[in-house]
Amino acid sequence: MKMEFQEIVDSIRKRAEKNVPIGDSVKFILDEYCIHVDGSGEKNVVTEVNKEAGCTITTSLKTMGKIVEGDLNPMMATMTGKIKISGNMGLAMKLGSLI
Repeated sequence: MKMEFQEIVDSIRKRAEKNVPIGDSVKFILDEYCIHVDGSGEKNVVTEVNKEAGCTITTSLKTMGKIVEGDLNPMMATMTGKIKISGNMGLAMKLGSLI
């Protein structure tokens, strides 16, 4: 099953609301789309606004859909070049609970 962008946003939002704040902000660039998670306050806030973040994760919508569905390991996707990470790598390591 191919996940649509809004399904990915909803999944990340649902998981973000259940977890403690990540302590910074991260954005996911998925083809022409953006998901921004601001966890610098008392809760994680998920928007579709492209703004500055401590960590940027760039991948395709298709790859992110596979990760969210549990069909692809994020670490393996990073090691094989399907995911590019810039900025705070430590923050990227905390994102398992969101995706």
